[in-house]
Amino acid sequence: MDVESTNPSWRLSFPHVLVATISSFLFGYHLGVVNEPLESISLDLGFSGNTLAEGLVVSTCLGGALIGSLFSGWIADGVGRRRAFQLCALPMIIGASTSATTKNLAGMLIGRFLVGTGMGLGPPVAALYVTEVSPASVRGTFGSFIQIATCLGLMGALFIGIPVKDIAGWWRICFWVSTIPAGLLAFAMMFCAESPHWLYKQGRSAEAEAEFERLLGGSHVKYAMLELSKFDRGDDAETVKLSELLYGCHFRVVFIGSTLFALQQLSGINAVFYFSSSVFKSAGVPSDLANVFIGVANLSGSIIAMLLMDKLGRKVLLLWSFFGMTISMVLQVTAANTYVSGSGSLYLSVGGMLMFVLTFALGAGPVPGLLLPEIFPSRIRAKAMAVCMSVHWVINFFVGLLFLRLLEQLGPQLLYSMFASVCMMAVVFVKRNVVETKGKSLQEIEIALLPQE
Repeated sequence: MDVESTNPSWRLSFPHVLVATISSFLFGYHLGVVNEPLESISLDLGFSGNTLAEGLVVSTCLGGALIGSLFSGWIADGVGRRRAFQLCALPMIIGASTSATTKNLAGMLIGRFLVGTGMGLGPPVAALYVTEVSPASVRGTFGSFIQIATCLGLMGALFIGIPVKDIAGWWRICFWVSTIPAGLLAFAMMFCAESPHWLYKQGRSAEAEAEFERLLGGSHVKYAMLELSKFDRGDDAETVKLSELLYGCHFRVVFIGSTLFALQQLSGINAVFYFSSSVFKSAGVPSDLANVFIGVANLSGSIIAMLLMDKLGRKVLLLWSFFGMTISMVLQVTAANTYVSGSGSLYLSVGGMLMFVLTFALGAGPVPGLLLPEIFPSRIRAKAMAVCMSVHWVINFFVGLLFLRLLEQLGPQLLYSMFASVCMMAVVFVKRNVVETKGKSLQEIEIALLPQE
């Protein structure tokens, strides 16, 4: 069995990965879409000044996302990755149309909730799919596309939201626009390859071979199939029970995965995304400019991460990323300190925030979503991913809910110090628990991580 010494060409799997990342673009778009238009939505639907209702418009989406991500594993395993993408596009189209045509708050919330279920289902399936269809040599690079697409979606939403102050009812257009990429995703997925790992697990190995040929090229099919057959001999038909993930032999990987996502959220990144404009406003920078700065920092970080992911490896990026975030938070604590003079503290707080976003995008942002499908054995991959994403959504929800309240109660210094210490804990956690996965096939990673008997 001579192994092809060259790596499979990335060009073959590239289009399939691109289509899959439309779901991440949508995810980013819907995260940012109510950011700018919220005021005019509240005026048009008659709940302006009601902060609870405004909070609900933002967070019903997250509630839906939790439900979507909880079921994502079962859906992806049940109907396959391609169908799962199409299922994720459906509520996004229906929900966005509901929000766009609604006359009252209830319709808005129903629409946001539906969109949320699609948002919860998309990212875990995209992470699975990209990990399973990309050649090992470029898996990290392709995995970073997910983060870049999310960035572009966020920036797109902010960009489309610009005329919202001048044109009455423009926010309805903002929602309508999002149905285009969702429709495109559902349509284009009909022509994409199904994940060979999934087909093989279903016992359809002839089809898996055909898909490998589309994704890797003819000369690599034999080796890829051999790799697969080492592990899942199609005997994985029996279902994965939740209890197995929470306290079985797989507990350790699921724990590492959930903790990575928890640390990612508790580092304060979403607080920064949700409330950046108010920090910039106090520094005298207009909010639209602030959003542009944040977007650029985020995008450039993601692009650098994409270039380095398969060269330096996941672990290095994660370590330096969390370390950089600790430093940025320390800068912001210094800025909040009374001893630093006026203009100095402004530079520090704005600089600290931009540096925070940049270092986040370098590792803490893209790596967990890429690393997790790599370290989960293929039998539990989809379900374990669902559990970890659900942890992510629960924490995300509470951060969004409590951040402003905590800022009032504790003051910026204490809160930022807490964020800094979380980032420092993350550095230690990564150092001790994360394995390097770059360039290894999914099977090699699985062997390396087997519980030592």
